[in-house]
Amino acid sequence: MTHKAAVVGAGYMGGGIAQILALAGMRVALADVSADIARRSLDRVLDEARAFESAGLMPAGAAATVERNVWAAPTAEEAVADGQFIMEAVPEIIGVKHAVLKRLSAAAPSDAVIASNTSTISIGKLAVAVGNPERFLGIHFMNPAQFVPGVEVVPHAATSPRAVESARAILDAAGKRHATIKDSTGFVVNRLQYALFSEAVRLVEEGVATPEAIDTLVRTSFGFRLPFFGPFAIADMAGLDVYALCYESLESAFPERFAMPEMLRQLVDAGDVGTKVGSGFFQVPPERIAELVSYRNTAYSRLQRLTEELGPAPLD
Repeated sequence: MTHKAAVVGAGYMGGGIAQILALAGMRVALADVSADIARRSLDRVLDEARAFESAGLMPAGAAATVERNVWAAPTAEEAVADGQFIMEAVPEIIGVKHAVLKRLSAAAPSDAVIASNTSTISIGKLAVAVGNPERFLGIHFMNPAQFVPGVEVVPHAATSPRAVESARAILDAAGKRHATIKDSTGFVVNRLQYALFSEAVRLVEEGVATPEAIDTLVRTSFGFRLPFFGPFAIADMAGLDVYALCYESLESAFPERFAMPEMLRQLVDAGDVGTKVGSGFFQVPPERIAELVSYRNTAYSRLQRLTEELGPAPLD
């Protein structure tokens, strides 16, 4: 297991990643454009960890662990000099990332794994700035990194299996839920998230609903299901034949945005219409359908109680 790490880019995301790595038992160098900014960022990271522990959001002793394991490096080069795992978390500007990655790969050990926390830029486009690019990949944490469990692992065409396995091992140690995906601009999370956002904005622009109404409906309908089921499982349980009929209506009104996916059409034509027949995007044996329904109902009931306990978000 890697024991020395560096996070270069000490903003909110970089600071959160430093906390995650520190709590996983790694010694983490935190660096930014100057030694002063790195020191001030470290102070913020430690204050955050203490506040999170006091609020019960992190376990007892977490703040002390972060304080013991994270240090402010005077320069990026000193931060990565003996690092075995290096996270780049600088602003989402390809020229800035190229310049930083070039510096990091020149200063770090030749076998150090280097990762970018980019949320949308193709990893292959960033890899051109990295010496020994086989050790480079994307590791996309979500904001706030300390509390959102999902992480995208994104190798580019030349990333070595060793780099991917090292990244997975680190994420496992940090308790993160990760999935390895193919390199593509926007990856998975932001292609889905921005597709939803674009349609939400169109609804407001068309006068169909207000932002407040849309947020309420998303939170309390399909968004309510998403902590437990992704879009394919939700579609299977609703019935892919039902989805196909809905697509026919949507496509008639919005052909440029809602053409029926060919994969959906093929499954419906083959009779694989979801959970009710045991096959769709997922295979659910008939004897497990009742168990699945019970899990769904229990999950939604408990989440509803949690939302009532927490009350509405303080957005006003």
